[in-house]
Amino acid sequence: MAETALDGPAADTALSRAIDDWRRWLIHEKRASPHTIDAYSRDLGGFLAFLRQHLGGSPGLGDLDGLSAADFRAWMARRAAAGLSRSSTARAMSVLRNFFRWLERNGYGANHAIRAMRSPKRPHGIPRPLPVADADLLLQSVDLLPGEPWETQRDVALFTLLYGCGLRISEALGLARRDAPTGDSLRVTGKGGKERMLPVLPLVRDAIGAYLAACPLGAGDDGPLFLGRRGKRLNPGVAQRRLRELRILLGLPQTVTPHALRHSFATHLLGAGVDLRSIQELLGHASLSTTQRYTEVDSESLMATYRAAHPRAD
Repeated sequence: MAETALDGPAADTALSRAIDDWRRWLIHEKRASPHTIDAYSRDLGGFLAFLRQHLGGSPGLGDLDGLSAADFRAWMARRAAAGLSRSSTARAMSVLRNFFRWLERNGYGANHAIRAMRSPKRPHGIPRPLPVADADLLLQSVDLLPGEPWETQRDVALFTLLYGCGLRISEALGLARRDAPTGDSLRVTGKGGKERMLPVLPLVRDAIGAYLAACPLGAGDDGPLFLGRRGKRLNPGVAQRRLRELRILLGLPQTVTPHALRHSFATHLLGAGVDLRSIQELLGHASLSTTQRYTEVDSESLMATYRAAHPRAD
Protein backbone atom coordinates (compact mmCIF):
# COMPACT_ATOMS: atom_id res chain seq x y z
CA MET A 1 0.00 0.00 0.00
CA ALA A 2 1.33 3.45 -0.90
CA GLU A 3 2.79 5.64 1.81
CA THR A 4 0.77 8.81 2.18
CA ALA A 5 0.44 11.83 4.41
CA LEU A 6 -1.52 9.48 6.67
CA ASP A 7 1.85 8.40 7.99
CA GLY A 8 3.19 11.90 8.61
CA PRO A 9 5.30 13.07 11.54
CA ALA A 10 3.85 13.08 15.05
CA ALA A 11 0.62 11.50 13.88
CA ASP A 12 -2.00 11.18 16.59
CA THR A 13 -1.97 7.59 17.84
CA ALA A 14 -5.74 7.30 18.19
CA LEU A 15 -6.29 8.76 14.73
CA SER A 16 -3.67 6.43 13.22
CA ARG A 17 -5.42 3.46 14.82
CA ALA A 18 -8.78 4.62 13.48
CA ILE A 19 -7.35 5.00 9.99
CA ASP A 20 -5.86 1.51 10.12
CA ASP A 21 -9.22 0.11 11.22
CA TRP A 22 -10.98 1.98 8.42
CA ARG A 23 -8.56 0.57 5.86
CA ARG A 24 -9.16 -2.95 7.15
CA TRP A 25 -12.90 -2.36 6.90
CA LEU A 26 -12.52 -1.24 3.27
CA ILE A 27 -10.48 -4.33 2.46
CA HIS A 28 -12.39 -7.03 4.31
CA GLU A 29 -15.94 -5.68 4.50
CA LYS A 30 -16.24 -3.55 1.37
CA ARG A 31 -13.81 -5.75 -0.59
CA ALA A 32 -12.21 -2.68 -2.14
CA SER A 33 -9.36 -3.30 -4.56
CA PRO A 34 -5.74 -2.36 -3.72
CA HIS A 35 -6.03 0.44 -6.31
CA THR A 36 -9.10 1.83 -4.52
CA ILE A 37 -7.42 1.57 -1.10
CA ASP A 38 -4.40 3.51 -2.40
CA ALA A 39 -6.62 6.17 -3.99
CA TYR A 40 -8.68 6.58 -0.80
CA SER A 41 -5.52 6.76 1.29
CA ARG A 42 -4.05 9.47 -0.94
CA ASP A 43 -7.23 11.55 -0.74
CA LEU A 44 -7.49 11.26 3.04
CA GLY A 45 -3.76 11.82 3.39
CA GLY A 46 -3.97 15.01 1.34
CA PHE A 47 -6.74 16.29 3.58
CA LEU A 48 -4.75 15.56 6.74
CA ALA A 49 -1.68 17.25 5.24
CA PHE A 50 -3.84 20.33 4.62
CA LEU A 51 -5.06 20.22 8.24
CA ARG A 52 -1.49 20.19 9.55
CA GLN A 53 -0.90 23.55 7.92
CA HIS A 54 -4.40 24.85 8.48
CA LEU A 55 -4.46 24.00 12.20
CA GLY A 56 -0.77 24.50 12.86
CA GLY A 57 -0.07 20.93 13.98
CA SER A 58 -0.90 17.27 13.48
CA PRO A 59 -4.67 16.79 13.89
CA GLY A 60 -6.22 14.31 16.31
CA LEU A 61 -9.64 12.74 16.47
CA GLY A 62 -10.92 15.63 18.58
CA ASP A 63 -9.76 18.11 15.94
CA LEU A 64 -11.73 16.22 13.29
CA ASP A 65 -14.87 16.45 15.42
CA GLY A 66 -14.47 20.22 15.70
CA LEU A 67 -13.98 21.03 12.02
CA SER A 68 -16.46 23.56 10.67
CA ALA A 69 -17.91 24.08 7.22
CA ALA A 70 -15.41 26.91 6.79
CA ASP A 71 -12.54 24.46 7.33
CA PHE A 72 -13.84 22.12 4.63
CA ARG A 73 -14.39 25.07 2.27
CA ALA A 74 -10.81 26.22 2.89
CA TRP A 75 -9.59 22.76 1.92
CA MET A 76 -11.61 22.85 -1.30
CA ALA A 77 -10.32 26.34 -2.07
CA ARG A 78 -6.73 25.15 -1.57
CA ARG A 79 -7.31 22.32 -4.03
CA ALA A 80 -8.82 24.72 -6.58
CA ALA A 81 -5.86 27.07 -6.21
CA ALA A 82 -3.52 24.14 -6.83
CA GLY A 83 -5.28 23.49 -10.14
CA LEU A 84 -7.03 20.26 -9.13
CA SER A 85 -10.20 19.51 -11.07
CA ARG A 86 -13.73 19.62 -9.71
CA SER A 87 -14.06 15.91 -10.44
CA SER A 88 -10.97 15.18 -8.37
CA THR A 89 -12.24 17.25 -5.44
CA ALA A 90 -15.71 15.70 -5.67
CA ARG A 91 -14.13 12.26 -5.44
CA ALA A 92 -11.96 13.33 -2.48
CA MET A 93 -15.02 14.76 -0.71
CA SER A 94 -16.76 11.42 -1.21
CA VAL A 95 -13.80 9.70 0.47
CA LEU A 96 -13.98 12.13 3.41
CA ARG A 97 -17.70 11.52 3.84
CA ASN A 98 -17.05 7.78 3.83
CA PHE A 99 -14.33 8.13 6.46
CA PHE A 100 -16.30 10.47 8.74
CA ARG A 101 -19.42 8.27 8.53
CA TRP A 102 -17.30 5.27 9.46
CA LEU A 103 -15.80 7.15 12.41
CA GLU A 104 -19.26 7.99 13.72
CA ARG A 105 -20.67 4.49 13.25
CA ASN A 106 -17.72 2.99 15.10
CA GLY A 107 -17.70 5.39 18.04
CA TYR A 108 -14.58 7.38 17.16
CA GLY A 109 -16.40 10.72 17.10
CA ALA A 110 -18.80 12.71 14.96
CA ASN A 111 -18.50 15.75 12.74
CA HIS A 112 -21.78 17.36 11.78
CA ALA A 113 -20.46 20.05 9.43
CA ILE A 114 -19.45 17.65 6.67
CA ARG A 115 -23.04 16.43 6.35
CA ALA A 116 -24.09 19.82 5.02
CA MET A 117 -21.16 20.22 2.63
CA ARG A 118 -21.86 20.08 -1.08
CA SER A 119 -19.31 18.58 -3.40
CA PRO A 120 -18.19 20.62 -6.41
CA LYS A 121 -20.48 19.92 -9.32
CA ARG A 122 -18.84 17.45 -11.66
CA PRO A 123 -18.61 18.50 -15.30
CA HIS A 124 -21.30 16.59 -17.14
CA GLY A 125 -19.89 14.48 -19.93
CA ILE A 126 -21.35 11.71 -21.99
CA PRO A 127 -19.54 8.68 -23.41
CA ARG A 128 -18.08 8.98 -26.91
CA PRO A 129 -18.61 5.65 -28.66
CA LEU A 130 -17.32 4.67 -32.08
CA PRO A 131 -19.72 4.38 -34.99
CA VAL A 132 -20.34 0.73 -35.86
CA ALA A 133 -18.35 1.07 -39.10
CA ASP A 134 -15.33 2.49 -37.25
CA ALA A 135 -15.47 -0.27 -34.64
CA ASP A 136 -15.46 -2.88 -37.43
CA LEU A 137 -12.60 -1.08 -39.21
CA LEU A 138 -10.57 -0.96 -35.99
CA LEU A 139 -10.89 -4.68 -35.29
CA GLN A 140 -10.09 -5.59 -38.89
CA SER A 141 -6.97 -3.39 -39.04
CA VAL A 142 -4.97 -4.48 -35.98
CA ASP A 143 -2.46 -6.24 -38.24
CA LEU A 144 -1.27 -2.78 -39.31
CA LEU A 145 0.51 -2.47 -35.96
CA PRO A 146 4.20 -3.42 -35.77
CA GLY A 147 5.20 -6.39 -33.63
CA GLU A 148 5.36 -10.16 -33.57
CA PRO A 149 2.41 -12.04 -35.09
CA TRP A 150 1.35 -13.33 -31.67
CA GLU A 151 1.23 -9.75 -30.36
CA THR A 152 -1.10 -8.84 -33.20
CA GLN A 153 -3.32 -11.81 -32.30
CA ARG A 154 -3.25 -10.69 -28.66
CA ASP A 155 -4.34 -7.18 -29.56
CA VAL A 156 -7.11 -8.48 -31.82
CA ALA A 157 -8.33 -10.71 -28.98
CA LEU A 158 -8.16 -7.93 -26.39
CA PHE A 159 -9.88 -5.24 -28.45
CA THR A 160 -12.52 -7.71 -29.65
CA LEU A 161 -13.20 -8.74 -26.05
CA LEU A 162 -13.58 -5.11 -24.91
CA TYR A 163 -16.04 -4.33 -27.70
CA GLY A 164 -17.77 -7.72 -27.82
CA CYS A 165 -18.35 -8.07 -24.07
CA GLY A 166 -18.17 -4.48 -22.79
CA LEU A 167 -15.35 -5.13 -20.31
CA ARG A 168 -13.33 -2.52 -18.51
CA ILE A 169 -9.64 -2.73 -19.46
CA SER A 170 -8.80 -3.70 -15.86
CA GLU A 171 -11.34 -6.55 -16.02
CA ALA A 172 -9.94 -7.89 -19.28
CA LEU A 173 -6.32 -7.72 -18.15
CA GLY A 174 -7.27 -9.28 -14.81
CA LEU A 175 -8.45 -12.48 -16.49
CA ALA A 176 -6.44 -15.66 -15.97
CA ARG A 177 -5.75 -18.13 -18.75
CA ARG A 178 -8.23 -20.56 -17.21
CA ASP A 179 -10.92 -17.86 -17.71
CA ALA A 180 -10.57 -17.95 -21.50
CA PRO A 181 -14.06 -18.72 -22.82
CA THR A 182 -14.58 -22.08 -24.47
CA GLY A 183 -18.36 -21.89 -24.47
CA ASP A 184 -20.99 -19.19 -24.71
CA SER A 185 -20.29 -17.37 -21.44
CA LEU A 186 -17.52 -15.65 -19.49
CA ARG A 187 -17.31 -15.01 -15.76
CA VAL A 188 -15.80 -11.62 -14.91
CA THR A 189 -14.89 -10.05 -11.58
CA GLY A 190 -15.61 -6.33 -11.63
CA LYS A 191 -15.50 -3.43 -9.20
CA GLY A 192 -15.88 -4.31 -5.55
CA GLY A 193 -15.16 -7.95 -6.30
CA LYS A 194 -18.62 -8.41 -7.84
CA GLU A 195 -18.89 -11.22 -10.35
CA ARG A 196 -21.09 -11.21 -13.42
CA MET A 197 -21.69 -13.69 -16.20
CA LEU A 198 -21.47 -12.40 -19.77
CA PRO A 199 -22.53 -13.95 -23.05
CA VAL A 200 -19.64 -14.49 -25.47
CA LEU A 201 -19.96 -14.10 -29.22
CA PRO A 202 -18.23 -16.70 -31.42
CA LEU A 203 -16.14 -13.82 -32.82
CA VAL A 204 -14.73 -13.10 -29.35
CA ARG A 205 -14.15 -16.77 -28.50
CA ASP A 206 -12.39 -17.39 -31.82
CA ALA A 207 -10.15 -14.33 -31.44
CA ILE A 208 -9.02 -15.41 -27.98
CA GLY A 209 -8.48 -18.98 -29.19
CA ALA A 210 -6.34 -17.77 -32.11
CA TYR A 211 -4.24 -15.65 -29.75
CA LEU A 212 -3.66 -18.55 -27.33
CA ALA A 213 -2.67 -20.82 -30.23
CA ALA A 214 -0.14 -18.25 -31.48
CA CYS A 215 1.27 -17.13 -28.12
CA PRO A 216 4.73 -18.69 -27.53
CA LEU A 217 4.79 -17.77 -23.85
CA GLY A 218 3.54 -20.23 -21.27
CA ALA A 219 1.78 -18.84 -18.22
CA GLY A 220 -0.16 -21.86 -16.93
CA ASP A 221 -3.86 -21.92 -16.15
CA ASP A 222 -3.41 -19.61 -13.16
CA GLY A 223 -1.27 -17.13 -15.10
CA PRO A 224 -2.60 -14.03 -16.85
CA LEU A 225 -4.54 -14.44 -20.07
CA PHE A 226 -3.04 -11.41 -21.79
CA LEU A 227 0.76 -11.32 -21.73
CA GLY A 228 3.40 -8.75 -22.57
CA ARG A 229 6.66 -9.51 -24.35
CA ARG A 230 8.40 -10.58 -21.14
CA GLY A 231 5.74 -13.08 -20.22
CA LYS A 232 4.19 -10.93 -17.50
CA ARG A 233 0.63 -9.63 -17.32
CA LEU A 234 0.07 -7.08 -20.08
CA ASN A 235 0.39 -3.54 -18.74
CA PRO A 236 -2.68 -1.31 -19.31
CA GLY A 237 -0.38 1.43 -20.62
CA VAL A 238 0.88 -0.89 -23.36
CA ALA A 239 -2.68 -1.75 -24.43
CA GLN A 240 -3.62 1.93 -24.45
CA ARG A 241 -0.53 2.82 -26.50
CA ARG A 242 -1.21 0.08 -29.05
CA LEU A 243 -4.78 1.28 -29.56
CA ARG A 244 -3.57 4.89 -29.81
CA GLU A 245 -1.09 3.91 -32.52
CA LEU A 246 -3.83 2.09 -34.43
CA ARG A 247 -6.22 5.01 -34.04
CA ILE A 248 -3.61 7.38 -35.54
CA LEU A 249 -2.91 5.00 -38.44
CA LEU A 250 -6.63 4.86 -39.27
CA GLY A 251 -7.27 8.57 -38.77
CA LEU A 252 -9.81 7.98 -36.01
CA PRO A 253 -10.52 10.63 -33.34
CA GLN A 254 -8.65 10.97 -30.04
CA THR A 255 -11.70 9.69 -28.18
CA VAL A 256 -10.91 6.15 -29.41
CA THR A 257 -9.56 4.48 -26.27
CA PRO A 258 -10.00 1.04 -24.67
CA HIS A 259 -12.83 2.48 -22.59
CA ALA A 260 -14.48 3.84 -25.74
CA LEU A 261 -14.85 0.24 -26.91
CA ARG A 262 -16.86 -0.47 -23.76
CA HIS A 263 -18.97 2.63 -24.43
CA SER A 264 -19.50 1.44 -27.99
CA PHE A 265 -20.66 -1.98 -26.78
CA ALA A 266 -23.35 -0.36 -24.60
CA THR A 267 -24.44 2.28 -27.09
CA HIS A 268 -24.73 -0.14 -30.00
CA LEU A 269 -26.79 -2.54 -27.88
CA LEU A 270 -29.09 0.31 -26.86
CA GLY A 271 -29.47 1.34 -30.49
CA ALA A 272 -30.43 -2.24 -31.32
CA GLY A 273 -33.26 -2.14 -28.79
CA VAL A 274 -31.71 -3.82 -25.73
CA ASP A 275 -33.29 -2.45 -22.52
CA LEU A 276 -31.31 -0.42 -20.00
CA ARG A 277 -31.63 -2.97 -17.18
CA SER A 278 -29.99 -5.65 -19.32
CA ILE A 279 -27.20 -3.28 -20.34
CA GLN A 280 -26.70 -2.37 -16.68
CA GLU A 281 -26.19 -6.04 -15.82
CA LEU A 282 -23.81 -6.58 -18.72
CA LEU A 283 -21.69 -3.57 -17.81
CA GLY A 284 -21.68 -4.32 -14.09
CA HIS A 285 -22.99 -0.89 -13.12
CA ALA A 286 -24.14 -0.64 -9.50
CA SER A 287 -26.60 2.14 -10.37
CA LEU A 288 -29.00 2.41 -13.28
CA SER A 289 -28.33 6.17 -13.39
CA THR A 290 -24.80 5.41 -14.63
CA THR A 291 -26.16 3.31 -17.47
CA GLN A 292 -28.72 6.00 -18.36
CA ARG A 293 -25.91 8.18 -19.74
CA TYR A 294 -26.08 6.02 -22.84
CA THR A 295 -29.58 7.22 -23.58
CA GLU A 296 -28.10 10.70 -23.99
CA VAL A 297 -25.58 9.30 -26.49
CA ASP A 298 -28.33 7.57 -28.44
CA SER A 299 -30.49 10.71 -28.44
CA GLU A 300 -27.55 12.80 -29.62
CA SER A 301 -26.93 10.34 -32.47
CA LEU A 302 -30.62 10.38 -33.41
CA MET A 303 -30.67 14.19 -33.56
CA ALA A 304 -27.51 14.28 -35.68
CA THR A 305 -29.10 11.83 -38.12
CA TYR A 306 -32.30 13.88 -38.19
CA ARG A 307 -30.46 17.15 -38.86
CA ALA A 308 -28.46 15.53 -41.65
CA ALA A 309 -31.47 13.92 -43.32
CA HIS A 310 -34.39 16.35 -42.92
CA PRO A 311 -34.87 18.54 -46.01
CA ARG A 312 -35.66 21.62 -43.87
CA ALA A 313 -32.82 21.16 -41.38
CA ASP A 314 -30.67 23.93 -42.93
